[in-house]
Amino acid sequence: MALRIALFGQAAFGKDVLVRLADARHQIVGVYAPPDTGRPDPLAMEADERGFSLFRHKFFRRKGEAIPDLVAAHRGLEADLNVLAFVTAILPPEIVDGPPHGSLCFHPSLLPRFRGGSALAWQLISGERESGVTIFRPDEGVDTGPIVVQRGGVEIAGDHTAATLYFNHLYELGVDAMVEAVGAVDDGSAQYEPQDESKATSQGLVGEVDARVDWSRSAVEIDRQLRGCDPQPGGHAELDGEVVRMFDCRLVEEESPELPGTLLGLVGDKLLISAHGGALSIGRVRVGDGKKVAAGLSGLEPGRKLS
Repeated sequence: MALRIALFGQAAFGKDVLVRLADARHQIVGVYAPPDTGRPDPLAMEADERGFSLFRHKFFRRKGEAIPDLVAAHRGLEADLNVLAFVTAILPPEIVDGPPHGSLCFHPSLLPRFRGGSALAWQLISGERESGVTIFRPDEGVDTGPIVVQRGGVEIAGDHTAATLYFNHLYELGVDAMVEAVGAVDDGSAQYEPQDESKATSQGLVGEVDARVDWSRSAVEIDRQLRGCDPQPGGHAELDGEVVRMFDCRLVEEESPELPGTLLGLVGDKLLISAHGGALSIGRVRVGDGKKVAAGLSGLEPGRKLS
């Protein structure tokens, strides 16, 4: 058997899910990708090359209500299932619940923990030790629907950033889990397990306030914060009124007698910064509106203090 699938997504993850489902001989009746804002979107390019019907919409709601033309167009595809592969747009229930099998959605955490759009960042910031991926059937809540496939066992290491955790560990696991879930829906073996609300956590999007370093906190906490905010929005402090964003952070256990936030100088090509209970080794920085550069090329002088 095979399903008629409408795939919503973006980037390389969406593309790889599309390729795997097409190779599994499911019928892709429509592909939804956001409009290009710079670089061409890999999912859109793949759909176009394969001749699939491609839709480029930034929004599916207007003033909180579903846009009727978009709902009608989606209904006309006669999809059996929606596959939501890395979707950031808010889809109305008229689309999410439209097909006979509803929708399947990817989430980069072990739900019900770390619901929300910054799940990767908050797992690192909170000091979580294990990660994984979840494929669930979305409902009216935020990441609250019943689970179809969940795969864990990914250790969060001390050198992980939000980017490396995702791309090096959760990405491929997520593609595999989505293909597995679609196969289970197709052959009728899918089990929809309600989430345990007693274990649920939910965090908002990580913004500038969350990324602002407080030097009164421990080196361990700041290390987690900087890695969780890498690459976006970039953990930051100030130097003479200019924002300094820090990336590629590693915790150094040796404590310095200098005040927290003091620039200790370079160790190789890394910038060392004092903190409570240790120090932080920073690989790249961005000062003000400048470009992100190697810390050794930043021109930041030892002895100065970040605030």
